[in-house]
Amino acid sequence: MTENEPAIDLPEEDKCAFCDYLAGRRPYTVLWREDRVAVLVTREQRGIAHLLILPTRHVPSLLHLADEDAESVMIAVRDAALTIDRAYERPGIAVWQNNGLAAHQAIAHLHFHVAGTLPGGGTDFGEVPELNVEATDKIAERLAPFVPERSSAHRRVDAAFAGPTASA
Repeated sequence: MTENEPAIDLPEEDKCAFCDYLAGRRPYTVLWREDRVAVLVTREQRGIAHLLILPTRHVPSLLHLADEDAESVMIAVRDAALTIDRAYERPGIAVWQNNGLAAHQAIAHLHFHVAGTLPGGGTDFGEVPELNVEATDKIAERLAPFVPERSSAHRRVDAAFAGPTASA
């Protein structure tokens, strides 16, 4: 560990799954992209419309996030919550983020989870079924019309989900 390197233990991976998803090497539902951030619909839905917000460049953890990316990430987290609230009208929105193996970080690429609460409240941290891309695409289709516009970040909702009222 160098003086500026965080002390946390990160998951070891040969290839970053999130980088593969963003590069199109593995199929995944990407709701929107910006200059510095992407928002994905996770296959492990732990709440009502569970999204993942991540930097488009590889950043191992929050402790590695550069100042110039922090604002874009947090605005996208907020806008993901707004999108879920508008599309699903949930009584609550959960936001969580893990750093290091001891905190249950599974992929060494910074990502925030944003999910509408379940009917009984909270989110499901147990075993959940893994949805296929067709199912997560359907969630994206419902969310897309509610994505706030953010032209300064060049926000682009995937054309497959962008209807006449979604930001393009």
